[in-house]
Amino acid sequence: MNRRLAIFSLLITCTLSLFAEDAAALHWAQFRGPNGDGISETTGLPISFGPEENLAWKTPLPPGHSSPVLSADAIFLTAVDKNALLTICLDRKTGAIRWQKEAPREREAHVDYRSSPAAASPVTDGSSVYVFFQDYGILAYDMAGNELWQHPLGPFNNVYGMGASPILVDDKLIFVSDQSTDSYIMALNKKTGEQLWRTERREAKSGHCTPVIYETESGEKQIIVPGSFLLTAYSPESGEKIWWVRGLSFEMKSTPVFEDGIMYINGYGSPLNQPGNQVELPQYEDMLAEQDADKNGVLSKPEVPDKPASDWFGFVDLDGDSVLNKDDWEYMRAALASLNGMLAIRLGGEGDMTEANSIWQYRKSVPQLPSPLLYKNILYMINDGGIATSFKPETGEVIKQGRLKGANDQYYASPVAADDKVFMVSRKGKVSVLKPDGNLEVMAVNDLGEQCYATPAIADQHIYIRTVKALYCFGEKQ
Repeated sequence: MNRRLAIFSLLITCTLSLFAEDAAALHWAQFRGPNGDGISETTGLPISFGPEENLAWKTPLPPGHSSPVLSADAIFLTAVDKNALLTICLDRKTGAIRWQKEAPREREAHVDYRSSPAAASPVTDGSSVYVFFQDYGILAYDMAGNELWQHPLGPFNNVYGMGASPILVDDKLIFVSDQSTDSYIMALNKKTGEQLWRTERREAKSGHCTPVIYETESGEKQIIVPGSFLLTAYSPESGEKIWWVRGLSFEMKSTPVFEDGIMYINGYGSPLNQPGNQVELPQYEDMLAEQDADKNGVLSKPEVPDKPASDWFGFVDLDGDSVLNKDDWEYMRAALASLNGMLAIRLGGEGDMTEANSIWQYRKSVPQLPSPLLYKNILYMINDGGIATSFKPETGEVIKQGRLKGANDQYYASPVAADDKVFMVSRKGKVSVLKPDGNLEVMAVNDLGEQCYATPAIADQHIYIRTVKALYCFGEKQ
């Protein structure tokens, strides 16, 4: 009997150990890892690496900007091969392609040169993987690549192309569609693809932010979504709008990070949204009285001759009818009035929490695309032009600002961190490894020699970096 108990105890211990390993392996199951914070608890990461150094494997891939996400033994990402929209599954140990599946493509929407038809990252719960393509919608597969369901969406009308990635909350798949018209947030049943709820986001006009989950002290989960002008919290159960904070840029692209109930988010619209550069446009009725030559009650492009309104015409023509109505004009007025900034915002409350929850703002060298990183009580950001800034998160005081030595370049990928190392990946594929003390001291610059737009994944002593040509795994061979 004692021997049986000992064997049973050993089996339980082994089973719990396997569960713990699976949980650890799922540490990077969505865009930018656990809740989008860009941080892994792993150790043993190399400082120096490249095509000839500390390379565990390299797998050539079709292009795409989606970032790799991980299950216990697999890697998932999306790509575009000629006109084919692909979901690709690779083996984590070897990099071998296990399977790839093609999604339907009944249309081909415009995307900005910095984006891709395969821009959104997958998300996995370890038994299924979910992907979004703006030219079709959302699809679900099991771990063997068998299609579970499809949920067609669109067409979309985001001027840059759709960039937000789906996330999972319990048994729900959450998807945010911020676009020129008809923006919304929705929840699908992750097992069936059935729509559970959909909430309109009328104020949101241009955005690409992947949402994050905030859990209150009472255990209530809230979906936090940055968007045009507002940071908004929604109920995962009903889609109800719970609270919001005003003061964000009119155009939001980054994923927020938070700690101890304080969230940090950066937003950048244009140079005209810097303090001191703002332009105040006249009221719509005054513009009509002065410029509406044909007296049809709307403004055509020849009737809007003055900058910046003439330059912004195509961007703020929200319904694409080649004229500006009052809604279009008022959106442009609000957009030009908004400010670029890194904001610190207290989480929680009900209704408009702008006055109560706003903590500090910083307005210089703010990123448009890369998300912030909060690591070891230092807040980092790097803007698209390569200027990095570190802050004391409690006050917004700048610790250091400057370009990274040996990696002066554009930056579209978001920084990530682990093992007392901060990784920043440039567009040309230069990977800077920084000390985590906020002084922006570069320990190494690793040149991959290929363009990179995707954010790396980190787990189990390895860092996975996608370029436009391949997926690299750096660390010891597994």
